[in-house]
Amino acid sequence: MNLDYILPNEWSIIEKGFDQNKVTASESIFSIGNGYMGQRANFEETYSGDTFQGSYIGGIYYPDKTRVGWWKNGYPEYFAKVLNAPNWIGIDVCIDGTKLDLNNSKVSEFVRELNMKEGVLTRSCLVELSNGHQIKLETSRFLSLEIQEIGAIKYAITPLNFDGEIEVTPYIDAGILNEDSNYDEFFWEVLQKYEGKNEAQILSKTLKTEFHVCTGMHMQFELNGFEIPLESKNEILDKSIKYTYKTFVKQNDTFCTYKYGCYVQSMNHNKEELIFESQKLLQKAAIIGFEDLLKKQKLAWSKIWETADIVIDGDIKAQQAIRFNIFQLNQTYSGEDSRLNIGPKGFTGEKYGGSTYWDTEAYCIPFYMSTKDKNVAKNLLLYRYHQLDKAKENAEKLGFTNGAALYPMVTMNGEECHNEWEITFEEIHRNGAMIYAIYNYVNYTNDYSYIPEFGLEVMIAIARFWQQRVNFSEDKQQYVMLGVTGPNEYENNVNNNWYTNYLAKWCLDYTLENINLVRKDYPDDYHRVIDITQLKQDELKAWQHVSEHMYFPYSEKHQVYLQQDGFLDKELITVDQLDASQRPINQKWSWDKILRSPYIKQADVLQGLYFFENHFSRKLIEKHFDFYEPLTVHESSLSPCVHSIIAASINRMDKAYEMYLRTARLDLDDYNSEVHEGLHITSMAGTWLAIVQGFGGMRNFNGQLSFNPQIPEKWQSYSFKINFRGCTIKITKSHKGCTFINESDTDTSIYLNGKEIVLSGNQLVENK
Repeated sequence: MNLDYILPNEWSIIEKGFDQNKVTASESIFSIGNGYMGQRANFEETYSGDTFQGSYIGGIYYPDKTRVGWWKNGYPEYFAKVLNAPNWIGIDVCIDGTKLDLNNSKVSEFVRELNMKEGVLTRSCLVELSNGHQIKLETSRFLSLEIQEIGAIKYAITPLNFDGEIEVTPYIDAGILNEDSNYDEFFWEVLQKYEGKNEAQILSKTLKTEFHVCTGMHMQFELNGFEIPLESKNEILDKSIKYTYKTFVKQNDTFCTYKYGCYVQSMNHNKEELIFESQKLLQKAAIIGFEDLLKKQKLAWSKIWETADIVIDGDIKAQQAIRFNIFQLNQTYSGEDSRLNIGPKGFTGEKYGGSTYWDTEAYCIPFYMSTKDKNVAKNLLLYRYHQLDKAKENAEKLGFTNGAALYPMVTMNGEECHNEWEITFEEIHRNGAMIYAIYNYVNYTNDYSYIPEFGLEVMIAIARFWQQRVNFSEDKQQYVMLGVTGPNEYENNVNNNWYTNYLAKWCLDYTLENINLVRKDYPDDYHRVIDITQLKQDELKAWQHVSEHMYFPYSEKHQVYLQQDGFLDKELITVDQLDASQRPINQKWSWDKILRSPYIKQADVLQGLYFFENHFSRKLIEKHFDFYEPLTVHESSLSPCVHSIIAASINRMDKAYEMYLRTARLDLDDYNSEVHEGLHITSMAGTWLAIVQGFGGMRNFNGQLSFNPQIPEKWQSYSFKINFRGCTIKITKSHKGCTFINESDTDTSIYLNGKEIVLSGNQLVENK
């Protein structure tokens, strides 16, 4: 399905014309957030058609009991879910007694716009109600980057063919259910309700996890730009508070409701003071006012775009797509709080529970590391460090000993909570992503101190896991890894997944290397870590032996590493021979048929070659790309970006561009017919990688920052910036050549096509 209704625009996502069949898709695409909270783009007024109401707060979750028909030792007891929070955006509207509902009205000149430059969602339309009254409706909404607990709505109604009474009912609804609840349970308990003049609060707590959240609202009103006082009729129900205001409005006059909403919660405030803190915030917002809050919003986003923006000249759909991806990443995670992380759907839906996956370490770290301060990426690493004890508990439940750690596939607090056995028990490659992220961070930032202070403990625990997870095969005289699932989830319970085996070997080698470095250069930290871990020399020898004798499945006939031992037992029919009516296969085929097919959700071997490109020759990478790419259906959102990067590195620019568009417009064009469930936030980092590492050829092996820029034929030029070790470097590539500008005072050096170039502070270097 191609939605094909989002208009091309450099800085905005624009929908023209109201289509009831696209409402839930638009609610995802036009979502807003500020790193602290986020909302789907639901209408403020009542909508009786198909809709998916969603408001979410970072870090607030519930352990929903796992729905499973059988139980095995170590199986997670719950699936953690970011909770659909109390709804504060609601404003019911009646006009001369007739309820405003776009589902039951004639709607024309409908325009919805997500202004990515400024972080504002707007909507305008003409509406004819069933009583014949015609109005113009204009709304603006944003979640403040300046005051992260606050959001603001401007809701304006103009009668076009009548004088009459307009009734508005702003409300807070704390009776919200999660769409993905396993047992249709209500996850919140309402504790207290407070009503004041034009202001209200509801204090709730989550069941089991006992997060306390105060949801507040504050209202102001204007007529033709002048503030007016209105009296309210208040209705206090078990789980909601509604204030109703009425006013008489003449034809062509504009009546405007300003509604400020907030979430104040116990992760950041004393729970006994939440109502008071909410009142303070709302009064502060009301004093500042909507327009000045909006000015602050525009300024905050301009600072983000200074470094994060990628400019593409000559391809407006590609330009729109990359900005959409960058925008959503910044809405989802701002980086100040190491207790928060990035869910695959962010704040845009409930699929995957809003929990943390290995996506963060494998795909997101480079984006935040390069476009923000290094501490943002460091906080993502600390999130895992602080959960190390839980990772050890996860491993212990599965029978591992001696402080071995298995990081969860899905988590909120470090406990594994994924409820599919072939992933929970077998997709253990995520452990390797934890160490790869540390390597990536240290290699890029040159902040080696992270390893002795935090990272080495994680490495040792994961090395212990790998050493215990392998078996020594007497037949092969090598170590094998049985019963695993790689990133390609269309093969599970396989033996010797190449990617997992290679990652395990590398983890052992990297851990041994860093133990020696820390022993030499950080003796105090070394002794502290040895005391904590009780590491013995015979363990190091065992790790070395496993590394030196790891088995990797290989085909002499095809001269490629195999996805897993049994891959060549499959009938290797390429994707181009699949009837289009059979795609996507995960929605058309049985699971049994998928598992027996040669089709790859995302290519494990290519993922490994992307991570460790400097370990392999270009000729070998080309051979593997040509073997696996024709078998890949890209039904993982994380797949196309890796193919795009590898294709660019071997000069297959047509394929690189095709895969870039697929990853960049995955949600805007709804390639997998699932955007109504929410956006693919973590794969959006892959879109950034496809330009910066793919077309830009940026690499950072052995501490050397290098580029090999190429440009798609359709583009006239493109440019991006990165933060690298205190320097901001702008790279511009056109068909005539490329330029590098060091926008900082500090000198740095880069490698361009293998040749070192010194970039002096504030200097431009041109290469033709």
